[in-house]
Amino acid sequence: MNVKAIMCDIDGTLLSSEGVVTKKTVEMIKKSREKGILFGLSTGRDVNSIQTLLGTWGIEGLVDMIVGTGGAEIYDYTFDISKAQYPLDGELIKEIVKHYEDMDCNFAIPEDGIFYSPKDDEYIQDLSKGDRVPYKVVDYDEYLTSPKAKLIIICKPEYMDQIIERSKTFHSDDYKSSSLKTASVLYEYMDPGISKTAGLKEILKLHHIDIKDIVTFGDADNDYDMTLNAGIGVVMANGSEKTKSVADYITDDNDHDGIGNYIEKYIL
Repeated sequence: MNVKAIMCDIDGTLLSSEGVVTKKTVEMIKKSREKGILFGLSTGRDVNSIQTLLGTWGIEGLVDMIVGTGGAEIYDYTFDISKAQYPLDGELIKEIVKHYEDMDCNFAIPEDGIFYSPKDDEYIQDLSKGDRVPYKVVDYDEYLTSPKAKLIIICKPEYMDQIIERSKTFHSDDYKSSSLKTASVLYEYMDPGISKTAGLKEILKLHHIDIKDIVTFGDADNDYDMTLNAGIGVVMANGSEKTKSVADYITDDNDHDGIGNYIEKYIL
């Protein structure tokens, strides 16, 4: 396979447990780019927050393109092209929040590098600290006057099964949405048309690259579709069983140079 681009999920994939990219993986990314292979990020994080953290992660100047917010946003550094679509209606988000209002959880909406939450508690504080993204508490009735990219539900890991069960009883007559678990403590709602695959295809068109000519790296359930559709879908050893089930290759975990080892062995 003639690899034309490498696209990586961030959390649990590209970043180690210490919140940085390992030295070997940085070295392998540099070497692959020297061979003319593009390197990009495909993540649930929003583009603005990613751009502010590239230096902290140790990959500033090494990223050619970003697929953000689970596919709802793209940014291309080569052409300085940015596109975003926010198809989750504000009224729908209010309905979803109400559906979970009696549960032990909080909510967050990523926008312009900030998490917007309806209340201040340990859940939003932990998410903000872990992702290194600031948060702001707002009145959702006032804030949700326009569509947003997605809604994140935050809970304890042991409470996730109850969140998933509650999700099965949510229905709206007026709006469509899809939802899935994206981390042990995160459950997300978004428009059914939004996926990492859709975002990848959109940004790859700018470079005349087919999705079958790329390698993707992921770990969680929201990486399932891009793992399935990429030319080669690689999943971390620490990945979910669902996403591993469609992987072409299982690499080492995010603390043991999983991405760097694969690039060195199979791409360079």
